[in-house]
Amino acid sequence: MSSPAKLALPRMQAHAAYAPGDQPPDDLEIIKLNTNENPYPPSARITEAIQTEVGNLRLYPNPISSSLREAIAELHGLEPEQVLVGNGSDDILNLCARCFADADRPIGMTSPSYSLYPTLASLQGAPLMEVPFEEDFTLDPTRIASCGANLFYLTSPNAPTGMAFPNRVLAKVLDGFPGILVTDEAYADFAFENAIPLLADSSRLLVTRTLSKSYGLAGLRVGYALGDSKLIAVLDKVREVYNVDRLAQVAALAAIRDQGYFREIVGKIIDTREHTAKDFRTRNWKTYDSATNFIFTEPRTPSGSIGPEVADDLFAFLESNRILVRRFPNHSLTSSFLRISIGDDYQMLTLKETIEQWMKNA
Repeated sequence: MSSPAKLALPRMQAHAAYAPGDQPPDDLEIIKLNTNENPYPPSARITEAIQTEVGNLRLYPNPISSSLREAIAELHGLEPEQVLVGNGSDDILNLCARCFADADRPIGMTSPSYSLYPTLASLQGAPLMEVPFEEDFTLDPTRIASCGANLFYLTSPNAPTGMAFPNRVLAKVLDGFPGILVTDEAYADFAFENAIPLLADSSRLLVTRTLSKSYGLAGLRVGYALGDSKLIAVLDKVREVYNVDRLAQVAALAAIRDQGYFREIVGKIIDTREHTAKDFRTRNWKTYDSATNFIFTEPRTPSGSIGPEVADDLFAFLESNRILVRRFPNHSLTSSFLRISIGDDYQMLTLKETIEQWMKNA
């Protein structure tokens, strides 16, 4: 009798699943600076919203997240028809691949970038067109324009560097690229500019956002897309009917309505980010300007050594001291760097003290 695995589609047998950052059990006393989570609790209004909604769990959720769509549209000065809500922004990215990619319609991405994109291409059986960054991670719009993709994912601000791409550069990409451009703005709330103003001039631009980072709702999985109403309608046709549950909808709505708390927390994270980046630079560590809630930095020993071995050594030392960060050893532009999420004051002080211990023995 055939193995069930052998009955799967050939491309699914060869498919490699996305590998997220380490997620240790919640009860372990570990400082988690590896998955870019918000170190602060979400708005207190969420608790009341969820408690009120618990009595309605016997009912299906609103299938199109109407109230949430309206609130998001108001927040960004758009119409509800220009908003699509998903089970995290990854859900939206998956819908894009489902609508605009197949064996004859490639997916494009900058390289290195978010490692989910190759997974989505594999699921669709779509060729993957990788556009390499320059040595300094600058973006060449002409390379994207000529890559041959029908759908292009552009993380802005970039992951893993944290660098933001100005709208003038994104506008050049849109002018030259003939397909659907998705600006994956998971970290845009920590930046000084975003692509939303470009929506007025392009029906092929889709902006995706998540409430996991700046709003602290990673555990509830809510994201959304902004775009031309006709583009949103295409994606909406292939969306799972009840893709966002009742608790997630009311929690996200409460979070978005509490903009005072949102701005306070984002401001704290940005202040900590800038202070931490300054500290790394005083150590003569190459540290990219970040427009996110993480820092991408190249550790350097007191004797001046850098490279993958140094990054691996610090990574292991931090891990042995119960501090998790992220490394990307499989690309020449990232292998000597570490990506460090911004934590609260205690977490960042502990990180600093542990790095100083490492440097004494490095």
